Amino acid sequence: MPLHDRIIPYLETAELYHLARLNSQWFWVDEPLLSAFIERWRPETHTFHMPFGECSITLQDVAYQLGLPIDGEPVSGCLTEFENFMEHGRPAWVWFRELFGELPPQSKVKQMTVCYTWFHERFRVLPADASDETVRVYARAYILMLLSSQLFADKNANRVHLRWLPYLASLDDLGRYSWASAALAWLYRCLCRGTNRNVVNLAGPLQLLQSWIFWRFPTLRPSGFDRFGFPLASRWATFMPRNDGGAQRLASARLLLDRLRVHDFLWEPYSSVEVAAVIHPEILVEEHRRLWAALTSLIYFAAIEWHQVDRVHTQHSFFLVLE
Repeated sequence: MPLHDRIIPYLETAELYHLARLNSQWFWVDEPLLSAFIERWRPETHTFHMPFGECSITLQDVAYQLGLPIDGEPVSGCLTEFENFMEHGRPAWVWFRELFGELPPQSKVKQMTVCYTWFHERFRVLPADASDETVRVYARAYILMLLSSQLFADKNANRVHLRWLPYLASLDDLGRYSWASAALAWLYRCLCRGTNRNVVNLAGPLQLLQSWIFWRFPTLRPSGFDRFGFPLASRWATFMPRNDGGAQRLASARLLLDRLRVHDFLWEPYSSVEVAAVIHPEILVEEHRRLWAALTSLIYFAAIEWHQVDRVHTQHSFFLVLE
């Protein structure tokens, strides 16, 4: 969905503007490479087990890669009695009509979800003469699509869940949530599910996983992407992986991972002068930085995962001593 200038202030208030800029282009993922990494994921430690030791995606990575805030309230809520969770006990679809001005046709509705296509067709283009209230409606639709399709995508990849209604009802309060910890909780949960041999579809913020791989493993990154801006994941916005020979490419990716050594992994990829030149200062404020090494639970609704950063930070110090 195009990002209209009049919607940007709402994204800035929600601290989601960097994510919106990142997703101005379609982000393609290298599925065989990601699958090879998922095979090395261990749910009990939330780390990838590599020949040189363990490594993992941390809150620091999310801040740099996606530009999301860390400090804030958890993204959570009760979904067991959904209608009672709504303001003043109003049914979900009554609240939906109030927030978006109309209801989708029944053909676009399945239980508590709505097809992406309805939002895309209905709210794709903001009218030139739109009132302030109309802009707010379109901002809600844009944020809903951004969260559902880019940050918290699941196996229902073409539908939006109504769990977001309480958040969209108050656009001015969206900035008080820890979007980074919620995104990482969901990625951890999807990686854990992906280790099940019966799971065939990848889900979650895969652009985060792929960008983390390319930044941390120089030997695995595509060539010709030396220039970058912020968020750092935008570096790979025009990356186009091959779409042929999936099984052979998966085997090749497995072999590459088997051959990795400690010098093939960057323990401090964000310490360069080039990164310092593009990083936005709000990412580096103390209230966010002090949480990068926090041993804490990451929450995204029913998904609660442990941020076991001590496993990789301790190992990082160990390797620095050896070097």
